[in-house]
This record gives sequence, C-alpha cells and structure tokens, in this order.
Amino acid sequence: MGFDTSRRAFLASIAAPLAPAVLLAQAKKKMNVMFIAADDLNTTLGCYGHPEVKTPNVDRLAAMGVRFDRAYCQFPLCGPTRSSLMTSMRPDTTQVLENNVDFRQFLPNVVTLPQLFKQNGWWAAREGKMYHMNVPAEVTSPKYQDPASWDHSVSPGGPELGSEGTVQRLSKSPGNFGMQWMATRDGKGQSDTNAADHALTLLEQHKDKPFFFGLGFVRPHLPFVAPQKFYDMYPLDKIPLPVNPPGDLDDIPAAHKAIRPQLWNNMKMDADLIRQARRGYYASTSFMDEQLGRVLDGMERMGLMENTIIVFWGDHGWSLGEHTHWQKMNLMEESTHVPLIIRVPGKKGNGKVCRSLVEFVDIYPTLAELCGLKAPDDLQGQSMTRLLDNPSKPFKKAAFTQIKFEDIVGRSVRTDRYRYTAWEGKGGGEELYDHQKDPDEFTNLAVKPEAKVVLEKHRAVLKAGWKAARA
Repeated sequence: MGFDTSRRAFLASIAAPLAPAVLLAQAKKKMNVMFIAADDLNTTLGCYGHPEVKTPNVDRLAAMGVRFDRAYCQFPLCGPTRSSLMTSMRPDTTQVLENNVDFRQFLPNVVTLPQLFKQNGWWAAREGKMYHMNVPAEVTSPKYQDPASWDHSVSPGGPELGSEGTVQRLSKSPGNFGMQWMATRDGKGQSDTNAADHALTLLEQHKDKPFFFGLGFVRPHLPFVAPQKFYDMYPLDKIPLPVNPPGDLDDIPAAHKAIRPQLWNNMKMDADLIRQARRGYYASTSFMDEQLGRVLDGMERMGLMENTIIVFWGDHGWSLGEHTHWQKMNLMEESTHVPLIIRVPGKKGNGKVCRSLVEFVDIYPTLAELCGLKAPDDLQGQSMTRLLDNPSKPFKKAAFTQIKFEDIVGRSVRTDRYRYTAWEGKGGGEELYDHQKDPDEFTNLAVKPEAKVVLEKHRAVLKAGWKAARA
C-alpha cells in the first residue's frame, strides 16, 4: 500500500502527542476500543524485522503506536490463549487447556474484557474470531463466543477450500493440522473480507457512541487461503528455508517432541513443500494485512482516530520449520512470542518500541485503566499503561507460558536473557536457552554442568510464579 505526501503528514500528526485542548476533550468523552486479532499470526512481519514479508498496514499501525517486541501468550493454542487474554486469567485458573472448552463452565461469573465495557455503557460488538470458533457450527451457534460479552456477535463465514482457485495439499496430516494452501481468483466472500466489510458498516452506524469492537481475522490460520495476487508477491525460489543445525533435537526432552508428534520433522515435507508452506503463510498474512488496511482507512475517513484506542494482536506464535517444527503447540520462542501493537491517541510512546517483557493477561487491565473503568479485583495481569508513555521503563521480571497434551505438562518462563522450561510426564526434563548468545534456541544449557547456577535460579523463578515476577 503506497503512501502519498498527504498520508505521511496525516500519520505524523496522529502519531505525535495531542494538544492539551484535544486531550481535555478526550477526557470528557469515552474512548473507543478497536480490538483486532489475527489467528495464528507470529512475528514474521515487516515491522518485527522481516522485510521479506509484506505487511504495510501492520507496519503502518506499528508506526502509529507502541510495538511490543517481547510480548508472550499464556498458552500456544487458540482456545486457551484467547480465554486467558479475554479474562486476564491464566490457564490454570480458566481451566481451558484445549480448544472447544467454554470457560464459563469453570468461571460462570467472570467478567470478560468486552463484558466490562458492555456493562459500563459501551456498545460491544464482535465480527469474526475473538474466542475460539468451532467452525462451521460456530457460524450459526454462539456457544464459544460468549453471548454475555457482546451486544452484537457474528462469525462471518467464508468458502475456504471451497473457493474457486488452485489448491494443493502439502502434508498427510488430517484436518486443520494438515498443511494446505489455495490461491483464489480474488478475496470476495472470504471470511476476513466479510469481517472487514461488516466492521466498516457497523462502525459507520455506531461511530457517534462509545464502542468496544472486537474484529477477528481468521488468516493466516490454515488452510492458507489468499487471492493469487498475494502468492505472486512471493516467488517460490525466493522463499528461504529454515536453518537447523545437525542434531538440533538431540538435547530436547522427549516430552517436548511427543506433543503432536506429526508437527515435528517438517511434517515429512521436502524442501519444495517447505517453501510452498512458507509461501502460503506469507501470502495469507499479506491478505489479512490488506483487510486491516481497509479498516484503518475507514476509521480515518470516519474521524475515529482521535478518540479510538487500537490494539492489534496475534493469538500465539507459529513455527515455520524452526527446529523442524510447524504450527503451534510447543514451548519454543516461535510459538510463545506474539505480535502486539497498542495505539492510544496522545501517548508519548507512539511510534516507539517497547522491549520490556509483557504478557497477554496484561491487556485487560491496561484497557480498563486507559478508559477509566474499575476492573475486577481478581485479574491476574498488570496494567501496561506506564509503558505507553515511556516504553523504555522496566516492567515484569518474567513472562509465563504453559502447555498440556495428554499426560504431558510443560511450563516455561521467559526472563530478560533466558528461557527455562520444565516438563512433567513421560519423557520429562528441562530446557534452558541463553537468548543473548543463542537467540534461536539451538543449545539446551539445562544439560550443561556449567549452567548449574543459572538453571537453579530459573527453577526458582518458575516455582515462585507470576505473582513474584510482577513489576
């Protein structure tokens, strides 16, 4: 998406601190919240240092707000991570440890993030995936989207692999955990196009009253469905292969490799299929980015930028062949590290990067504080508001992510320099990585005698838990 001189001037004006008169007017008027999620989106984005992936609108939003470079999810799977984020409760509390589990079963009286806004006079709307979506039944059933959270709640479906176009299956794994892509003629009628269309119509209708709008894009979730033009942006011979040293998996505990074992060893894909899989991920990411751009353009036209907080997030990371692993459901950096951008009108940190450790559970209390709402006392996150004016301030000492698969439980803690993971169940063990010397997590220091002191320190951090890591 190109930028002319007037667009650059406009973006510069909205990124800069607002005048006192504007801030006073904002204080008297409720702030809107545009809450935008992209499913299975990792940090393979232009603004996160991957210029080979074309995401001009995510990059544009990052230039308007604070880009959090070290944000982490609490569980690398759709249902658990979304339930945790939307309640500011960790997975041990929500007890949502797999998909298609209703958190109300365990927390019937919890007040979710959109529900808090709804209860305080905001119009709360959802278009697309916010909680876990049980497709295709979810299109007609709101069960997993929590009716108590919304005044308006719609899952705009799309044809997916039923579209006209070229489709190819890349692996033999069944269902959505198989790898497949489709290049369609155009994006008309696709879930994300529909979600953006509906969002623009609804914003126009409700722009004069305070709103909390949850806009959930499905892409780049499998299958990789995107118009042909996005595939054309990524010539196959230009797609890099993941680089994994020989014996990389030898020092990883067996428990880690036993989680969805079909996702390891490149899912039996050869070099050509690996490039096709990466190309599909890039193309569907760029397709999502185009829909994001349409929504941002519409918000500009409607004059919503001066009084709307924008939060953009991917629900967990996603492996693209690092350590020969694909998709989610592991506790390496690629699955736990997430994109997060928050743009608040008038904040001094807009246009800057925050390197402090933050977690998804921190989003709820942050938005409550920004909008002057009394959040529930039992939230397990911490407001990041201070970072929006000064992104260089220190924050948490550690971020926590967990996973469960059959009888295997993994708990991981990311500190400023290290990642430590403890495994319980068959094949259990430990992992410790020094991100200063080994950012790709190739050398497990937990099996090295010389790392004993650091290992014991991180065992203690994990045992002390999230409360002890608060700022």
